[in-house]
Amino acid sequence: MSIPAQASGAPESAPDGPEDRLRRFATIWSRAIFPSTATSLTRPEFEQHLLPLARTLSETLHARPFDAAPATGVGGALVAAHCTDPDALSATLGVVDSYLVLYCGSNGPVALTTEDSRSRCARIQHAVAAGFTQALRERTLAEQEAIARSALAARSHAEQALHATEARFRAVFKDAAIGIGIADLDGNVLEVNDTLTRMFGGLENHVLSHRVNEWVHPEDSPQVWKYYNELVRGEREHYRVEKPYYRNDGTVLWTNLTVSLLRDPEGRPEYQLALLEDTTERRLLNLRLRYEATHDALTGLPNRTLFFERLEKALSAGDGSRFGLCYLDLDGFKAINDSLGHAAGDRLLVEVADRLQSCATASGEMVARLGGDEFVALTTSFDSPAEVDELACRILGALSTPIRLDGRELTVRGSIGVVEGPAGERSAAEVLRSADITMYRAKSAGGNRFELADAEADARAITRHGLTTALPAALERGEFFIEYQPLVHLGDGSVHGAEALVRWCHPQHGVLGPDRFITLAEHTGLIVPLGRWVLEESVRQANFWQERHTDGGPLRINVNLSPAQLHHPQLVAETVEVLERSGLEPGALCLEVTESALIGADEDVLKPLRQLAEMGVDIALDDFGTGYSNLANLRRLPVSVLKLDRSFTQGMQHHPADPVDLKIVEGIVSLAHSLDLAVTVEGVETGAQAEQLRQLGCDTAQGWYYARPGAPDRIHSLLLADAV
Repeated sequence: MSIPAQASGAPESAPDGPEDRLRRFATIWSRAIFPSTATSLTRPEFEQHLLPLARTLSETLHARPFDAAPATGVGGALVAAHCTDPDALSATLGVVDSYLVLYCGSNGPVALTTEDSRSRCARIQHAVAAGFTQALRERTLAEQEAIARSALAARSHAEQALHATEARFRAVFKDAAIGIGIADLDGNVLEVNDTLTRMFGGLENHVLSHRVNEWVHPEDSPQVWKYYNELVRGEREHYRVEKPYYRNDGTVLWTNLTVSLLRDPEGRPEYQLALLEDTTERRLLNLRLRYEATHDALTGLPNRTLFFERLEKALSAGDGSRFGLCYLDLDGFKAINDSLGHAAGDRLLVEVADRLQSCATASGEMVARLGGDEFVALTTSFDSPAEVDELACRILGALSTPIRLDGRELTVRGSIGVVEGPAGERSAAEVLRSADITMYRAKSAGGNRFELADAEADARAITRHGLTTALPAALERGEFFIEYQPLVHLGDGSVHGAEALVRWCHPQHGVLGPDRFITLAEHTGLIVPLGRWVLEESVRQANFWQERHTDGGPLRINVNLSPAQLHHPQLVAETVEVLERSGLEPGALCLEVTESALIGADEDVLKPLRQLAEMGVDIALDDFGTGYSNLANLRRLPVSVLKLDRSFTQGMQHHPADPVDLKIVEGIVSLAHSLDLAVTVEGVETGAQAEQLRQLGCDTAQGWYYARPGAPDRIHSLLLADAV
């Protein structure tokens, strides 16, 4: 599209406010289309006329939810303002494409992303063009009807004013802007005007040599010839259809066709009058806009919009039809973008798109790009589910050959989720969600593979997602609570302290243990505020116990720290603040860190733990024995307690105990004591286990043999029993 020179340059100065930007946009628009209008307004008056239309476009751009329908009225308003020249539409679309986002993109309450702005702008152009063409068509049809009425009136009054009527009819017939043809009821073309002759290629004899019923086109709708036969039999007075014709050179002419029946003075059918409006360019414009709206600009593949149309069509098919879906996400694509740049990433996506298209060439197969590095292959032409698996294998095989970019050979890997099943059982959104979940399952299994959808796995993933989204509100609503499991001194059986274990009282799923939500909290970052809340509640509870249990030494409270909390810059400051506010001595607090979190930890990670240890806070190395850390590293870790994993006590359940397990525990205890570390054992379930661990020199233990995790008042009861 071309924009007039006075409207295509950069603005001299940026407008100040939204209204100024809107007026500037209206000024550019009026300059672009004013030369092609037939209005009696001056250009400033015409600009004022366009201002409310510009405001409609701006509001449509920012509408939430987005709906391009109001822009249709803008196209109709242009026609109503006598902007009927095709150049006016072309210039308008050019102005909207070039300047709407520039001047009105920031007028809304929320700034739009560049991709979203361009997508909305393209749909607004389509709506404006549709409104313009619809209004122009209606205006033309009105003119057609006026012409037809004039023609009929001219023929009915022929005897009264033959010469005047003939002259008037000839003027209308010859100079009309639409094609007009007259044929008899047998279909013989008797007369055509110059406009219709030009529409068919410019040779009148070629038009007159055809009969009406010979102008058949493969894309004719079934109603065309049904209506035609009814009209020539006198059963219908007129009909309107969209009909294509072949020109003499083989090209296609698309028209809006109106055919009317002309009767003689006695009312008998005599002639048929055809009015043809050339809509070829308009149709091509609509097709181009439709293509741009349904295809990815980078790869040329169908986009999400067209894919959903095809998927919904496949799912709505009956007769026992089935569908197969392969949802592909490239592995490690972000690393390519970050290292080689987005331009190289785009070239890689184009190459991947070409390879995917080569894998789905059969009838009923299509490949689409959903966005980013996500692609999907849909097939409805297969005989067994194994063929869908074969399609996934072909895709992985096509990606296995390295791609050369800028002199480098890049190995492309992908994870695929495969969904296959009968049509009509699930919606398109449900199918895509299942494919997405399955794809991430393949990625979690190492990538470069495909996984088949599983209803139970989908349900678990959906539950996890529901828990993840509910976590923030659950913390605000106070749905978390803490249970405490006693730490017992193996020497005398007294309660040495308690470990704080957080629980979630979920409204639908009941009480959930930390294994159901701690990992989700770590992934979402909620583990930091949740961990702080657990620390505050546990320290407050420990101080409450201290005030009511004055006999013996201080009661220790053990609180778990996640890896995310270890990296939080305010860990030390927040811990100090919690201790000072509660009045609990640092020596009564023990922070438990898993062995895996400290494997290979650098000094930046260990520094806050050292600071806490220097204050008197005990640091326990939790789940010791499950990782692969070098035992010599214990000397550099700021820990004072080793917590042996429950796997060591499982070997002591049998009688006699496994001598290998006993030797391992004995060696760990000896090593820990030589480094001045206390040893705590988890998972003690029998008295025999407790006695063996005591003989091996373990200091404290916890497990169901002593007490299950419970409310804080149970710990207080145990303390009173010890005092007695």
